Parts: sequence; structure tokens; C-alpha cells
Amino acid sequence: MSYSGPINDPGVPPRPTVVQRTTTVAKAGVGFGSALAITISWSVDHSILWAIIHGFFSWFYVAYYALFVRG
Repeated sequence: MSYSGPINDPGVPPRPTVVQRTTTVAKAGVGFGSALAITISWSVDHSILWAIIHGFFSWFYVAYYALFVRG
């Protein structure tokens, strides 16, 4: 049996770990949640201040809106 070279090709990056993938998804989810909360807030209140506050609370406001306002 002969040696064929390194196991990891230096030109190909290794696959991301589960933690790295989860962190990437979480960052994307927080951004989308904030954008969704701001959009809903602006369409309901037409206030920049409320849009900023609801964007800060992001998914909490989206869930509140879905359960209590539109429900």
C-alpha cells in the first residue's frame, strides 16, 4: 500500500461544524425577524419610533402580532 498524500486537500476548505452552521443560521434568523417586525410595525403604526422598538424585540413582536392582533 502506498501513501497517496494529505487527507485534507489544502485548496478545499473543511466542512463547517454544527456550531458554525447553527451560528450562521441564527444570525440570518435574527436579521429576518427584525426586518419582519419593522415591516409589520410600520404597516400598522406608521411610526419610526415604534418600528425601531419592535425591531429591537423582533420575533417577540412578530409572535405577539400573529397571536393577538391578527388572530
